[in-house]
Amino acid sequence: FYLREFGSGSRSDLSFGKALGDGGQRRQEVLSSRSSLPRPDLPSSRGPSGRGSRSGAGQPKIVLGTRPPPRPRGPRSPPPQGFVRAARPSPRDGFIKAIGPADAIQKLFSEETFEERIDCSGKCILPGLVDAHTHPVWAGERVHEFAMKLAGATYMDIHQAGGGINFTVEHTRQASEEELFGSLRGRLQSMVRAGTTLAECKSGYGLDLQTELKMLRVIERARRQLPIGISATYCGAHSVPKGKTAVEAADEIINSHLPKLMELGASGEIHVDNIDVFCEKGVFDLNSTRRILQSGKEMGLQINFHGDELHPMKAAELGAELGALAVSHLEEASDEGIAAMATARCSAILLPTTAYMLRLKQPRARKMLDEGVIVALGSDFNPNAYCFSMPVVMHLACVNMRMSMPEALAAATINAAYALGKSHTHGSLEVGKQGDLIVINAARWEHLIYQFGGHHELIEYVVAKGKVIYKK
Repeated sequence: FYLREFGSGSRSDLSFGKALGDGGQRRQEVLSSRSSLPRPDLPSSRGPSGRGSRSGAGQPKIVLGTRPPPRPRGPRSPPPQGFVRAARPSPRDGFIKAIGPADAIQKLFSEETFEERIDCSGKCILPGLVDAHTHPVWAGERVHEFAMKLAGATYMDIHQAGGGINFTVEHTRQASEEELFGSLRGRLQSMVRAGTTLAECKSGYGLDLQTELKMLRVIERARRQLPIGISATYCGAHSVPKGKTAVEAADEIINSHLPKLMELGASGEIHVDNIDVFCEKGVFDLNSTRRILQSGKEMGLQINFHGDELHPMKAAELGAELGALAVSHLEEASDEGIAAMATARCSAILLPTTAYMLRLKQPRARKMLDEGVIVALGSDFNPNAYCFSMPVVMHLACVNMRMSMPEALAAATINAAYALGKSHTHGSLEVGKQGDLIVINAARWEHLIYQFGGHHELIEYVVAKGKVIYKK
């Protein structure tokens, strides 16, 4: 697969195939407004594009065929890096094989044939978007609850009246695996059309072992059969089941659910990456949350959980204490929690759609960025926040959370990949990383954020693992 871009005075090319990787261990780098924060236990990932590829006199084009995108610039960010092109052969298909000036790439591949060539003249090429927080497996729409919220009902008002998560749980328990897979496939296809090439997918609308496993089997089927990348999350502690206390629910998860997950994982029936708990007043308290997350960590799951959304719970501090990869929501995170997350390199997955739809105060993105927290973004797609679009999420992050457009792009690519433990393979355009990208019909990449709701007209191609998975 080969992409070619012409500009006035310069040209750059991109090719996919069997990957060339550098074979070495480099330090992980992710983006905040202050600096790139290292995570030394992972291979390196250069930051994502602060500028996408665009036409302009004499400019090299940023595609899988030219220099890597510069880091989004904050007040004290380092300058962009130059070419890094040491490589050696690897047998993997679907990874970026070469990046360089057009003439060098054409010479290198002069004898090759390609399945497809795409002319990207006057267009932008960006990394595939990464949605770091979704709940896409469920049955039972809750459109009626939207009217209740508009009339003044709060999230917890609806929850305590038997709606919200409990309503969806009842319908999801009744649905067949085939029904759930059909709806999941359609939702993931909608995400792909909006530019998402990697999505985190949670269970959590079963609460009992049987239904949680049903949801995880559906996610596993999607992971194997659909072209979008998936990071699977067990979220059996999404709510306290009716008739149980938080302590009883935590005991059941630790003693029954997690051992079964471990068994099925060992047999290859399902693959789970992350463990999640809804740490909230009236749901799982801090101690129950700690017990569940620690148990999941001991069986090898990455900690990535809901916290400090509706009430200050000290979830940010807990995430830092446990070595969590990420904490989501954080509308009510304390100053101390933000500082602890920055020190621990625990990423903050901010969900501007949720704050917008529930009329909550916005997460303090600027405070987090200034403190050096790794800020990622997610759609929080679920029956309560029905949004598939990461371009819309980025727009809301800029307008409501006062992030810059380069910060929002970083948060929806390399930083979101970091939050899922995948920034060494996803989130930026680099030799040896997976060939995930989008092509937009605009001379400036900022249009993807600027045109609120216009992504369907802008996005012309979505590529995952070196193959076109959506073409407008």
